[in-house]
Amino acid sequence: MRSDPPVLRLDARGLTFDVYAGGPAAGEPVLLLHGFPQHSGEWAGVTPRLHAAGLRTYALDQRGYSPGARPPAVADYRLSECVADAVAVLDGLDVPAAHVVAHDWGAMVAWHLAARHPERVRSLTAVSVPHPAAYGHALATDRVQRLRSSYMALFRRPGRAEDVLLALDAVALRAMLTGVGRDRVETYAGPMRDRAALTAALNWYRAMSRADVTVGPVTVPTTYVWSRRDLAVGRTAAMACAQHVTGAYRLVELPGVTHWIPDAAPGPLAEAILARVGAG
Repeated sequence: MRSDPPVLRLDARGLTFDVYAGGPAAGEPVLLLHGFPQHSGEWAGVTPRLHAAGLRTYALDQRGYSPGARPPAVADYRLSECVADAVAVLDGLDVPAAHVVAHDWGAMVAWHLAARHPERVRSLTAVSVPHPAAYGHALATDRVQRLRSSYMALFRRPGRAEDVLLALDAVALRAMLTGVGRDRVETYAGPMRDRAALTAALNWYRAMSRADVTVGPVTVPTTYVWSRRDLAVGRTAAMACAQHVTGAYRLVELPGVTHWIPDAAPGPLAEAILARVGAG
């Protein structure tokens, strides 16, 4: 949840989502999906560049992050539910198809959205997290990737993860965000100090299943943006991504940047998005 009021509160699937709209009303639509433990505010450095190029952006606070879309059960956070949310939000915005730009868990949603509902996705720019099958391949074959992903075991432990992340004035949570920029850490850590909000966000991890990496190839034009200093996603997963996209594909590698690309490198990311949107 962001501290500034949303432009729209959109009712969909029995929930109420906060949506931050911007840019020319008649511009081509771009749906922005954030990751953990952030919110739609992670796009603040990117959207002005998209608006200047004539695009209309819709930055969504996803399930668990919008206060009005915080169901209680872990099963409510299955990836299929989050994908259905994105479709319903596009319906509520009266947007038949959008360019989709997504980071971290948002990228997982976006890959499934593009694979299962290609008619709703004009193009895809996935940030940090590759195609789920590429990630699954890396987990199965690369010991280093398994080490990179080992933090998920803690995140899946109800109560224990909250205790660890919030202890000592949320020092672990804030340390995890190293790389977003010192002035931005509290922007994301602040809302997560609400234990209920943190639990809802962690439920995305707790609802994970093997089905999450079982998705077919993506046929829409796609750019994957990966940073070489990403501690969560290594080169094996990044390089395997191309094998799971049959549409036009481009890999953009950013040197010297951590996992938090939208905050750390908004300019290069905006360039990659605009190149993909322009290329179709």
